[in-house]
Amino acid sequence: MRYALISDVHANLPALEAVLDDVDSRTDVDARFHLGDLVGYAPWPEEVVALIRDRGISGVAGNYDSTVATEYAHCGCRYEDPRQEELSHLSYAWTGRNVSRETKRWLGALPFRLDLRPLGGHASGPRLILVHGNPVLNTVYWTEDRDDRFCSRMADAAGAKAGDVIAFGHTHRPWQRTVDGVRFVNTGSVGRPKDGDWRAGYALVDVGEGEPAVEFVRVSYDLDTAVEAIRKSDLPDDFAEHLRTGGVPLPPAASGDAG
Repeated sequence: MRYALISDVHANLPALEAVLDDVDSRTDVDARFHLGDLVGYAPWPEEVVALIRDRGISGVAGNYDSTVATEYAHCGCRYEDPRQEELSHLSYAWTGRNVSRETKRWLGALPFRLDLRPLGGHASGPRLILVHGNPVLNTVYWTEDRDDRFCSRMADAAGAKAGDVIAFGHTHRPWQRTVDGVRFVNTGSVGRPKDGDWRAGYALVDVGEGEPAVEFVRVSYDLDTAVEAIRKSDLPDDFAEHLRTGGVPLPPAASGDAG
């Protein structure tokens, strides 16, 4: 089975539409799932959720989804400096005001985890385990620099065995690794990458007979529309710059040269 896994759309409708178009153009994709954080940071939370629902794409709750749904004190995000913390709170407050009660109910009903069995529930074959942050908590960042011991602890927490795949997002940076026969896949971000590449990202994961296979895909989208919509909204313009630079700010001189 070949799965298209999308994560961290973060209310970026043009990016989501481009990714779904790319997935639809492939004849070898068997199923599509999302790994959470559908809302936050961009001005289309309602439209993104509506599209996911209309397309019947199942998935799990991200930290942003569940905190918005429960009207928690904050989004459970990590801050690298005071400005980022301020921006995060502004985004969270804006999203809370601009998401309907019905959408909050739907986000609140998303499961924490999904287990898929490509060979069927009657067989003891490999599993594809879908979470947002990690199998324990969605506010803990599972970054590529985590050591193998951390990965093994997460595999134990998930009950994963050799041949299984654990897929997640949350960090907005794609990577993969195999530890003790368990494949770990961070799918990256559709709507808010942080690896310096502005294009929308998702992952194609093959699970079934033989070794799992992973392909990271990047898709160009209408970035100008997303940037302009953020600037016309009440959201901070910083979020537009984040999209334009792929989450890696340009040096002052380069930023000025870019006009």
